[in-house]
Amino acid sequence: MHNLTCIICPIGCSLEIENTDSQDNLFVKGNKCPRGVDYAIEEIRAPKRIVTATAFIITGEKTGSIRRIPVKTSVPCPREKISALLRDIYELKVALPVKTGAILISDWDGKGIDVVATRRID
Repeated sequence: MHNLTCIICPIGCSLEIENTDSQDNLFVKGNKCPRGVDYAIEEIRAPKRIVTATAFIITGEKTGSIRRIPVKTSVPCPREKISALLRDIYELKVALPVKTGAILISDWDGKGIDVVATRRID
């Protein structure tokens, strides 16, 4: 038995997930909408997270004291791949100027995950 709080909508349903006979058959209760069932099953079988981090900026005279730029993934990353993704983000060196939403890493590891800038720096 697993207990989760659904984060899909503001209701925050308390979900109980039971394995009936194997990992393939999950029973979810406590949800107030069908999205809670989908969330619970994905969270048990293949959890994913949006990853936020900072990337190194190749410094120049314009940046002043700013040496890193905030970034995030465009879609959730499988939890078991987050360490490898962070390693690649921390090795990234970004040249200026950078606009908000600029793709800094495209289709990371063939997973369809883009890493985008979340701040503009000229």
